[in-house]
Amino acid sequence: MDQSFEDKRRLTAERLGITSEQIPRHIAIIMDGNGRWAQEKGKPRVWGHRQGGKTVEEIAVHCVGLGIEVLTLYSFSVENWKRPQEEIDTLMHIYNRYLVAIRPTLRDNNVKLLHLGRLEPMPAKVIKELNKTMELTAGNTGMKLALALNYGGRNEITSAVQKIAMEYKNGKLSLDDINQACISNHLDTAGLPDPDLLIRTANELRVSNFLLWQISYCEFYVTDVYWPDFRKKEIEKAIVAYAKRTRRFGKTDAQLNSE
Repeated sequence: MDQSFEDKRRLTAERLGITSEQIPRHIAIIMDGNGRWAQEKGKPRVWGHRQGGKTVEEIAVHCVGLGIEVLTLYSFSVENWKRPQEEIDTLMHIYNRYLVAIRPTLRDNNVKLLHLGRLEPMPAKVIKELNKTMELTAGNTGMKLALALNYGGRNEITSAVQKIAMEYKNGKLSLDDINQACISNHLDTAGLPDPDLLIRTANELRVSNFLLWQISYCEFYVTDVYWPDFRKKEIEKAIVAYAKRTRRFGKTDAQLNSE
C-alpha cells in the first residue's frame, strides 16, 4: 500500500532536519541548460536534451518519495518554436519516445500525468502518445506530474479570458462571478495548488513566460547547476533553502507570530 503524502513528508522532514510543514506541496522547475551542458562537453545540443530526459525521470521519482503533491516541469515553451528546425524535430522525436518509455515508471509510482499548454502545432504522433499516457495514468492517486509542453503563460491567461468572456456572453457568468478564483479555475492548472517553490537551473534569472498567474507568491530558487546534472541532492538543497524562508503573504512578522 502506498504511503500517504503526510507520511512521506514526515520522513523527509526528519531526514532533512526541517518540519513537514516546511516542505512545498507544489514544486515547479524551469529545466534549463541542456544545450549548454552538451556543448561544453563537445557534444551536440540534442545530446543534452536526451540526458535531460533521464534527469526528469530521476527527479520525478524522487519527488514522489519526498511527499511532493505536484511537480510541474517547463519542458517546451511556445517561444521554443523559434529554435533551429533540426533541434525542434529532434526534441519532438525525444518527447514521442519519452512519453511511451515513462509509462511503467508512472504506473509503478502511482503518478498522474497532466499537460499544460496547447496541443497544436505539435506533431500528431506526440499528441497521440501524450493523450494516451494521460489516459493510462488518469486513475493514479499519487503525485501529479504536470508537463508544460508547448506552454506560454500569456497564452494561458489569454485563453482563460476568452473562455470567461464567452461564458459571460452566454449568460453562464455574471460580473460578480469573475474574480481571482474564477480566473484560476479557467487556467490550465485548474484544480492544482499554486506552486510554493520555483526552481530554475543554469543560473538564469527570469521566469520566461512560465506560470505567470500562479507564481505570484512563489519562492524562487536559482542554481548554477545545468539540468542534466541536477540530482536528488540538488532538489533537497532547494527544499532546505525554501524551509528557511518566511512566507508572509503580505503580513508582518508580528502578525505571523500571533497566528
